[in-house]
Amino acid sequence: MSITSELICQAADQLRGFVGFNRKTDQYIVRFSEDAFGMDVADDAIFPACEFVWVPTLDETMSLSRERIQLLLDQNIDDRINISEPLRVYQRRVDVPEIVALRRALSAS
Repeated sequence: MSITSELICQAADQLRGFVGFNRKTDQYIVRFSEDAFGMDVADDAIFPACEFVWVPTLDETMSLSRERIQLLLDQNIDDRINISEPLRVYQRRVDVPEIVALRRALSAS
C-alpha cells in the first residue's frame, strides 16, 4: 500500500492524548486526559495531540511539523497516543517537504 499525504494527515488526526507545555521545566509533556496535568500546565497551554502536530504558517495554512511529531515519538508511548505507520513513514522521508494544508485549529469554545 502506498502512503499518501492524505493517509498521513488522517493518521495525524487520529492521534490521542493531550500535550501541555510545562513552564516550570520548559518542556512539553503528554498525558491522556486534561485533568492529568494538575497545576503545572495552564489550561491555555493544553492541546489535543492531533492539533499539537500542526503549526500555523505565514498564510492561512498549517504545516504538519516533523519536530512536534518527534516530540511525541520521543515519549515512547506510540500505541497509547496512536502513532501509526503513515506518521512513521512521514518522519523517515525527510527528503520530502513537510505537508502544508489549509486547516483551522480546534477552538476551545
